[in-house]
Amino acid sequence: MLPVKINGLLVEVPEGSTILDAAEVAGIHIPTLCFLKEINAISACRMCLCEVKGAKAWSAACVSPVEATRDGSPMEVYTNTPEIIDYRRCTLELIMSNHREDCAECVRSTDCGCGPAFAGSPVAGCQLCVSSVEVDCELQRLCREYGVDPDRYRTSSLQPDIDDSAVHLVRDNSKCIQCRRCVAVCKHNQAVAVIGPNDRGYETHISCAFDRNLDEVPCVSDGQCIANCPTGALTEKDDTDKVWKALGDPKKHVVVGIAPSIRVTLGECFGNPVGTNVEGKTVSALNLLGFDKVFDINHTADLTIMEEATEFLGRLGEGEGLPLITSCSPAWIRFCEKFYPEFIPNLSTTKSPQQLFGAVMKTMYAKESGINPKDIVTVAVMPCTAKKFEIHREDQQAVEGLPDIDVSVTTRELARMISRAGIIFNDLPDGKFDEIASTAGLIFGTTGGVMEAALRTVIKMVTGKEAENLDFLEVRGIAGIKEASYELNGKTVRVATASGLSNVKQLLEMIKSGEKQYEFIEMMACPGGCINGGGQALQPAGIRNFVDLRKERANALYEMDKGAEMRRSHENPLVQRMYKDYFGEPGGRLAHKTLHTSYKKRDKYKMN
Repeated sequence: MLPVKINGLLVEVPEGSTILDAAEVAGIHIPTLCFLKEINAISACRMCLCEVKGAKAWSAACVSPVEATRDGSPMEVYTNTPEIIDYRRCTLELIMSNHREDCAECVRSTDCGCGPAFAGSPVAGCQLCVSSVEVDCELQRLCREYGVDPDRYRTSSLQPDIDDSAVHLVRDNSKCIQCRRCVAVCKHNQAVAVIGPNDRGYETHISCAFDRNLDEVPCVSDGQCIANCPTGALTEKDDTDKVWKALGDPKKHVVVGIAPSIRVTLGECFGNPVGTNVEGKTVSALNLLGFDKVFDINHTADLTIMEEATEFLGRLGEGEGLPLITSCSPAWIRFCEKFYPEFIPNLSTTKSPQQLFGAVMKTMYAKESGINPKDIVTVAVMPCTAKKFEIHREDQQAVEGLPDIDVSVTTRELARMISRAGIIFNDLPDGKFDEIASTAGLIFGTTGGVMEAALRTVIKMVTGKEAENLDFLEVRGIAGIKEASYELNGKTVRVATASGLSNVKQLLEMIKSGEKQYEFIEMMACPGGCINGGGQALQPAGIRNFVDLRKERANALYEMDKGAEMRRSHENPLVQRMYKDYFGEPGGRLAHKTLHTSYKKRDKYKMN
C-alpha cells in the first residue's frame, strides 16, 4: 500500500494504482472523457490533468501511477486548483468549437428545458426534471459543471455528418469528440474493429476503413460503441414512432414483451441505483402507454430451453453436431456467420426468446384470441441493438408473410416513451404480469444464465428427477470464459460460456485447434451478457470505471431467482399448455416449423 495526499486528504492505495484510482478512494471526482478502465487508457482528452507536488509538468490522472517518494512522505496531488479549473474550462471550450451543438434535439441531452443547455442545474420541483430520462451526455454535464461558453472559440456552424445506413444505429460525426472509446470497445472487447481514426491533424475523424458506410463493413450490430460513447455521436436507430403509430391505430392489437434483463436496468434511466428491480413499475408503465397486452418474455425464454434442451440431448445421443452452441444472441450469430461460418452447423436452430415471443403471438395467441395475425403488432423491449437486425432476418416468419416481431426497441427507447407520455415512473404502483414465468428464463439476462437454465431442465429430461441443487455456480460470474463438467447418467458433459466477442473468438480458436473440447456452449456477444447490452441504460465513464455494472445487475437477477418458487423452465404452466394445446411435443413437427430457424454464411465485408 502506498500513501498519497489528494487535495490534502491522506489515503492509502495498492501499489500500481493510478491517481484517478486514488481520487476515487478519497471521494474526489476527476473528470475524464476518453478513459475507460482496462479498455481505453490513452490520456488524449487531457481533462484529468492534475498537479503533482515537485513535478515539472501536470500529470494525466488516468495513466499516472501513485509513486513512493524518495523521503518516504506521501505523494501530494492537487486536482482542483484555480489554474487546473481554468485549464479544463478552456479544454472543453476548444472541444465545443468543433462539436455541433443541438442539445434541444439530441437524444443524449440532459436538459429538460428549464433553461439553456449549459446554464445551471434543472429547476427544483420541475415535473419534467423529475420524469426526464436520465441519459447522460458526459460532455454537456462537464460543460455545465465548469461554466463553459460553448461559442468562445467557435468559428463556424457545423453541419450534420450522418451515416444512418446501419439498421441499428445512427452515427453523426459532427458530434464526435474523438475520445476513441468506441474504437477501443469495438477492437478490444468485441474483436470486430470496424471503426478507427482516418486522416490526420485537423481532418482526423472516426470512421470505417476508406470512409465506407457502416452497412459496407462487417459490423455485427452489438451496439457496445453506443453504450460507451460520451456524446450523441452514436445513438440507436429510434423506432418508437412505429410503436406510437401502432398504439394509435384502433384496428391494431398491440402486444409487448419485455426481456429478462430490462427489469433490472430500466430503473437506471430514471435515477435509480444500478441493479434496482423495477419489474412492477415497468408493467404499470406499459399498461399506461396503451398496449393491449403486456407479456413477460421470460415465458419464451423458458420455451427456448425446452426446445434447446431437446435439441442438445438429440445431438448428444447421436454424437453429431457437437458442441451445440446457443443462438439467443443475434450479434454472436452474425459474428459466427461472418467470421466463423464453419461453426454454423453447431448453432442451435431454436429461435431467440424475442423471436419466439412473436411466433407464439401470431400463431397460438392469435388462434386462441380469435384475432387475425395480420392485425397483431408485436413489440419487444430488448437490451440489444442487434435485435433490430434480427427481426429482419430470413426464416423468422411463423406465419408466412408476417415477421415474428414487428418492432424491437431498446431499454433507452422505452424510457423515452415513458417520459414522453408524462408518466412519473418512480411514482408508479407495482403492476403484475397475468402469468408468472420461471426464473430460469429470468437469468437468461446474464452470462451463464442460458447454460444454467438449460442444465436445470436437461437433468430432469435425462434422469427423470429434479436436480437437487439448482445453482450451477461454475458458470456464474463475469469472467469472460467459464468452463465446467457435469455427470449425466454416467456421461461427462463438458460445458463452457463466453461473453464479449473477443472472448468468443478466443474460445472458438481453442476449439478449432483441438485444445478444448465441449458438448454444450453458451455464447453472448456483449461482455457480461444482456445486462450489459448495447441498448441498456447509459452510464457515464465515471460510473463505469468504478462500478461493475455487470455484477450489480446480475446480482439483482440472481437474487430474484434465489427466492422464487418456480426455478425450472419445464415447470412453467404456460409453456406446458403451449405444448399440450398447440405445439405438441418439444422438437416435434409443428414446434420445429414454428419455433426454429436457419443460418447462412454472410459476406464478411458487408453488414447484412
